[in-house]
Amino acid sequence: MSTPLAPARPTRISLAVRDSSTMLRRNLLHARRYPSLTLNLLLTPIMLLLLFVYIFGDTMSAGIGGGADRSEYIAYLVPGLLLMTIGSTTIGTAVSVSNDMTEGIIARFRTMAIHRPSVLVGHVVGSVLQSIMSVVLVGAVAAAIGFRSTDATALEWLAAFALVTLFALALTWIAVGMGLISPNAEAAGNNAMPLIFLPLISSTFVPVDAMPGWFQPVAEYQPFTPAVETLRGLLLGTEIGHNGWLAIAWCLGLVVLGCFWSTSTFNRDPK
Repeated sequence: MSTPLAPARPTRISLAVRDSSTMLRRNLLHARRYPSLTLNLLLTPIMLLLLFVYIFGDTMSAGIGGGADRSEYIAYLVPGLLLMTIGSTTIGTAVSVSNDMTEGIIARFRTMAIHRPSVLVGHVVGSVLQSIMSVVLVGAVAAAIGFRSTDATALEWLAAFALVTLFALALTWIAVGMGLISPNAEAAGNNAMPLIFLPLISSTFVPVDAMPGWFQPVAEYQPFTPAVETLRGLLLGTEIGHNGWLAIAWCLGLVVLGCFWSTSTFNRDPK
């Protein structure tokens, strides 16, 4: 009589995937139960979209040259605001991570037999999914007020989606690091404010060439401007030039920096 085979032991990879999925589900449920933070952060790019289109649209359109009207300014504005939406959403991630660190749940996780990086992976994947959903919502509002991308091919739309996802991943890892070093949720929100401030001094609202000469390097040499110009080129057919490679380099660099910063901070034994 043959002996029954013992069940296969789960591998380290399968355990990591299982624990990361559990943490992802936990973060999504938490976001669903407390939607006010995400909603408040999402209102910022929507209000800016409506403000700059209907209040400042005729004036700001002169800044892009060529006798542009309000409809052309909508097309110019939307790609930048879509990326600004990602920055707004990831502030909620910094706050959520800080809450976990200060409310004792992380200390409890450290005593459990779980894959330690899965705690961060759950936050990161959950934040990227929320960012993409927020971008879709803001894009729907933009389409409702007149934004159109009729010239973009299916491949360009796919590339635009990949850029948005990569950009969300980069900012999320930075936000996680900011949340880990913050002593409380209020400090986490303040530390992550540059993720909203940087788009304001990029090419989101006016071209870099229309800015004062002394300010142009500030606007040009930061992560948002090349990403905005690349997304604008993919959706509207404008010239991308070297911005595509710069955007990818910025995103990959921020992912590596944020991942190393976050994991090293998280793995540091609490005092």
